[in-house]
Amino acid sequence: MNDTLRLDVWLDVACLFKTRSEAKRACEGGKVEVNGDPAKPNRAVREGDRIHIGRGGGRFQDVVVRIVLDQHVKKSEAKVLYDDVTPLPSPEEIERRRQERAYRAAATAAGTPDRNRRREIRRFKERG
Repeated sequence: MNDTLRLDVWLDVACLFKTRSEAKRACEGGKVEVNGDPAKPNRAVREGDRIHIGRGGGRFQDVVVRIVLDQHVKKSEAKVLYDDVTPLPSPEEIERRRQERAYRAAATAAGTPDRNRRREIRRFKERG
């Protein structure tokens, strides 16, 4: 266990990003802040640091570093490395997300038919 660790490495170890390179891109893109300041991937992370991660679509995640560990652990065990202090979404935010999901589902449904729908279309064309 170290006192400090690179930010992109810790984000990967804590399973907040799938890969270290994805964490590095997020840091370089300004999506990650440490203690209110924009953070580069090589920034040192210490216990007690507050990390703000932009997740897209107006969503974000706030975590407080509890343990600095440089070895990969299981995703279920990685949650002990940090405290998630992200505030719960408001009812308006929940409704907006639900509407966005419904809109995306309807937009993708208008695309190419799946296997069952193609069979239905084929049967219909063969009848008439």
